[in-house]
Parts: sequence; C-alpha cells; structure tokens
Amino acid sequence: MDIRDQHFNLGEWNNIIESSLSDPDSEPLVNIVGDEDALYDAIYVGGGAGGRFGSAYMKAMGGRPLIIDAWPFLGGSCPHQACVPHHLFSEAAEELDRMRWFSDELFFPKFDQSRASILEMVKLFLAGRGSAHAFMNWQTKEQLDVEYILNARATIIDKTTVQAAGRTFKAKNLVLGMGARPINPEIPGLDLRGVHDFVSLVETLDYEPTKCVIIGGSKVAMEYGSFFQATGCDTTIVSRSPLMRTKSLHHVDEDLRQYVVGGMRKRGMEILEGAHPISVNDDGSGRVQTVTVRLATGEEVELDTDFVFVACGELPNTTQAREVLDIDLSETGRVIVNKRMQTNVPGVYAIGDMIDGPMEMFKARKSGVTAARNIMGEDLEFDYSEFPDFLHTTYEVTWVGLTEAEARDEYGSENVIIIQMPPYVEGLDTPNLPLPCAEGTMLYAFSKPELSGYQKLVINGETRKVVGAHHVGYGAKDAFQYLDYLIHRPDGLTIDELGWMNELFLNPEHFVQLSRLRAGNAKLRHL
Repeated sequence: MDIRDQHFNLGEWNNIIESSLSDPDSEPLVNIVGDEDALYDAIYVGGGAGGRFGSAYMKAMGGRPLIIDAWPFLGGSCPHQACVPHHLFSEAAEELDRMRWFSDELFFPKFDQSRASILEMVKLFLAGRGSAHAFMNWQTKEQLDVEYILNARATIIDKTTVQAAGRTFKAKNLVLGMGARPINPEIPGLDLRGVHDFVSLVETLDYEPTKCVIIGGSKVAMEYGSFFQATGCDTTIVSRSPLMRTKSLHHVDEDLRQYVVGGMRKRGMEILEGAHPISVNDDGSGRVQTVTVRLATGEEVELDTDFVFVACGELPNTTQAREVLDIDLSETGRVIVNKRMQTNVPGVYAIGDMIDGPMEMFKARKSGVTAARNIMGEDLEFDYSEFPDFLHTTYEVTWVGLTEAEARDEYGSENVIIIQMPPYVEGLDTPNLPLPCAEGTMLYAFSKPELSGYQKLVINGETRKVVGAHHVGYGAKDAFQYLDYLIHRPDGLTIDELGWMNELFLNPEHFVQLSRLRAGNAKLRHL
C-alpha cells in the first residue's frame, strides 16, 4: 500500500497496524518518494529506537535516509514486547507491594490477592500498546519527513543494496539495526506449554500462573520476577551467578545489592544463587509441572511449578549480515564496531542491540544518531562504557559511577568518603529510623521504616568530587541522567557544588541535603 500521499490519524494508523499484524499476507506500507533510481545516504535496516532516531537526525541534517522494517510499525521491540510492558508491570508491582504491606491499615482495604492477575495485566498492555506504534508511524512520516517501508522484510544484497517490497534500493551506507531475540539455554523441556520468555509472555499467555520458576539471574529475571511475586504467584529465581553480579551489570555497590536482594526475599521470593537448572519436566500432557535444579551444594531438587520464565539474555539477529557482508562478531555474538558505530566493512554501521554494551534505549538512540552524524561528515565518537543504570523490583534501583569498593581500589581507602542513608552505626537502631523518606516512601517511613529505601554517595576526599551515587526508592531515577552528565564531565561534580544546589524539600535521593551537611569540612568525613 502506497501511503506517501495519505495522512492517517492515530486511530486509522492503529487499525492499519493491527490489521497487518493479524494477517501474515498483508501488504507492505510504503512511504517513499517515487524516484526509482534514488541513492540514499543510508538505509537503516530496522526501524527500532536506533533506526528511527538515527534516520530522523540524518534527515534533519539534510541527508536522505530510508528505514526498512519487517514490522508494520516503527519503534522496535521496546513498545511492543520489551521495555514498555516491563515498566507497566513494574508499576503494578510497586502498587501491589504497597497494598500488601498496608493491607487493612490506615485507609487501605484488606488486600484481596484474587484480584491481582498476571494475565489481566498482559491483556491491559495488549489493549494499549498500539497507541505508541501509531504515534511513531505518524510522527516519523508527518513531522520528521523520513521515508520508510514497513511490514516488509529487508534482504541485504551487498553493502550498498537492499531489496524489500519487491523493489531494490541503493545507498551509500547501511546501518544494521535488526534487534535481538531472547536466548534459550540448552535445557531439556523448554518447548513445553507453560514455558515463556518476555516475548511469548505478552503474545501467548492464556492462563493465570500460580507458581513460577525463573531460569536466569538477569535484570529481566529480577524485574518480571518481582512483578509475578507481587501478584501472588510464588516465584523462585534459579541463577548461576549471585543476583546483580552478572557480567551485563557494572558498578553495582554491594550494600545496595544486599538491600535489593534482601528486600526481594523479604517479600517472599526464593532466590537460589549458584544453582543450575537441569531440566524442565512435564505432567504427562505436555505442560510444565516441575523443574529439576542442582543447588550450589550439589543436591538436586524438584521445584513444583505451572509457569517457567526464561530470562537468560538476548542474542542479536546477525545471520543475514554475517553471511552476506562478512561482518566481524564478538565472542558474545554481537557486531564489533568502533566508537563511530563502524563495522569492519567500510560503509556498514551497526547500532542498538546488535552491538555490545547495555541493552538500553539511550544506547540504541544515541548509536543510531552517532552513525547518522558520521555518515553526514562529522567525526563523532560515542562511548557507552560509562552510563547510569537501573532496574526495578518493587522499587526503583538506580546507580551511576563507582561503587564504594571500586573507589577504594582506585583512590585508596583513606581517600574515599561515604555519605549514606540510613547510616550503619553500631548500636544505633537504624531499622527504626524513618529515613530516607521522600516522595513514594513517606508512608513506609512513618509506618514501616525498614522499607523506606537506601542511598549512598561515594566521594573522592582529595578532590572532593562525587565519583558514585546509588539509590533504592522512588522518584530519583530521572535525576541520575543528570548526575551521570555532571560527574563524568571534565570538571566533575564536587560535594560543594552538589551541596549548594537548590533541593525541592525532601527530594528523593537526599544527596543535596546530605552533601550540605558535610561540605563545610575542609577535610571531609563520612556521614
């Protein structure tokens, strides 16, 4: 369907997308200028976050990009199956957690677990996810004026040629952004009914789970597991590594980790670290019934379950690009690029989940833009080795910069200053201390103070610069994108500058107030 001269509203776009998704034979959606012999500055193979932002930036710079995507919508997996449902489920977990702790107290009704449903939340997400798709299709066409072909799988012919929708397109450069797919480990029984990953959960779940075993210790395992447990689905995580100690997570402070993992256990989750899943077993009818696990002690146990959730990471979709273009891959299966997003093949770039680094939206978007700016003549590097990070349990968990242990290794123990809430002081009854309290934790602070969160600021005492910040609570996540910029800029961020900022009363992370209490010291001391 040629849509170049058609201008759909959001409702019409939503109908087109849903119709295309439900019909495997539906036609491509073609939004291109009609010249057959056009030479594009770049073809973005994949219209996810990196492809959409990169092509929009290139267009704004005066270039001519083309996006080709197999889905009938732009935006990739994030709004369709990945980060958007996870954020919805995590918000539900936060609300359910609060309702459980305050059941039949104050103005809270007695908690009715029967009303908490994984399946209902999945249906809520499915009913609303089309709005994001519709808007991105509309915005990219009508406001950003980017050409695209959707609902058509791209076939890479060579480094300047791509076929799609029965046509051949030429470009000076290719930008590979085909995304990634969940990894299934080699464990017998993962093909049984009742075994899901984050994709199949939203696409095919058709019953209400009551008991869950999660295979893997990733962010996804912690986030989805916390949601499952909050709904009343008894959840066990089986992880070979200690939680938050997997290779994909960096700069996780041990005190923060202890608070987070301890909080998950306090809420009833069973966490088996150093454990290996042996097999997923059926009930004789092809449905999952148990999981055999070898514990860290070497003992093998059977875990009863009606729901297995696999959370072992993702692998990029590199098959076609590897076979046709002979691009170099790392040991992890990701495309090797330099800081300009260039592969070993001249004129071929890779972005987003195709490359190493965090599988986060900022990396996808900025890598797409980095490719665009270099293609358009800039000499620009993007270093995504240092970044603010986060995950959800029933809290927001956010961190940036060095851990306390890393700072002591780098600067010497005597030069590292810690500002922390609540403090660890021998003999002080900190479990009863209603701090930190801020937006989202005030009720906990006054009723259940041990649940009110945790925060730590790590400072180089010689330079007075903040080198790390760590937070468990609510409402502070957005501040960390600015803290990341400030502490990693050449001038850094000193405790004096932080303490002189204008806080908004009990701001969630308290770092401004706490810094002000110590910034007057010529020689800094712990707080």
